[in-house]
Amino acid sequence: MRSLAKFIYFKLFGWRMTGSFPEVEKCVVIVVPHTSWVDFFLGVLVRKIMDREINYIAKKSLFKWPFGWYFRWTGGAPIDRSKSSDTVKSVAALFDQRKVFRLALAPEGTRKKVSKWKTGFYHIAKEANVPIVMVAFDFGKKEVKFSEPHWTTTDQKADFQSYYAFFKGVLGKVPEYSFDAPV
Repeated sequence: MRSLAKFIYFKLFGWRMTGSFPEVEKCVVIVVPHTSWVDFFLGVLVRKIMDREINYIAKKSLFKWPFGWYFRWTGGAPIDRSKSSDTVKSVAALFDQRKVFRLALAPEGTRKKVSKWKTGFYHIAKEANVPIVMVAFDFGKKEVKFSEPHWTTTDQKADFQSYYAFFKGVLGKVPEYSFDAPV
């Protein structure tokens, strides 16, 4: 399967990778921009090429029969998103429960155009005491770019400025929905 993923990604689609995914067992992976359903399938290809387990969270009702097995098989972890639960603490607890957990999230929170990111990824990384790895899906350059691990600091504003700088100029599948980083 890995050979097939490489053939599709590099030869058929003509994409490249810049940098490499860091050797970390636990991290929050932020993927930007998220403008199309195609992003999920690109991520599956990249994950297979890297031969790394990358996880995601979804509402717990998806993990019931008949499709629960599929979501677990693809790296999903169920989460209670009800008003009575503390989502940040619940997700951070998943890092304690697993030996390897690399949580992929889209800070935009939607595939549509946004003017600012949701901050949950940042608070999850801080609560779980894990680094953030940035991954850019640049459809303009046909490139997936990886950052080194970034540990949160006490200066959230400065941290976000470094994240925005990493993603500056990156175009999504739907360019007009791409995030304009306020650097």
